Amino acid sequence: MANQTILVAEDQLHVRKLITYKLENCGYEVITVEDGAEALRRIREIKPTLVLLDIMMPLMTGFEVLSALKQDEATKKIPVLLVTAQSKEIEILRGLEMGAEDYITKPFSPNELAARVKKALLHHTRS
Repeated sequence: MANQTILVAEDQLHVRKLITYKLENCGYEVITVEDGAEALRRIREIKPTLVLLDIMMPLMTGFEVLSALKQDEATKKIPVLLVTAQSKEIEILRGLEMGAEDYITKPFSPNELAARVKKALLHHTRS
């Protein structure tokens, strides 16, 4: 699991801290950003192993970031997990159709989040 970097794009500080704490305890390197535009810039710069992307963020939504990532040859294979308070089925389906690996609704269990990250990374390394 060495050198697996996860970029967390989340505008709420307490959620960002919770995710960071849990993932660092699982052995991942975590980089955090607070808005969609910064997320896109950092993802293109560092090419993380996986991205956790909030949908409702300033400057760019998670959907806009996801769309840009999936249209770019350099980033389209990076697995993206959407993390959001939006639990409407239409939002979930939209995210999955746009290429998200998985969808986690808030509030979530940190253990469930870690398990879904691990599953997405295992699936990604096999394909």
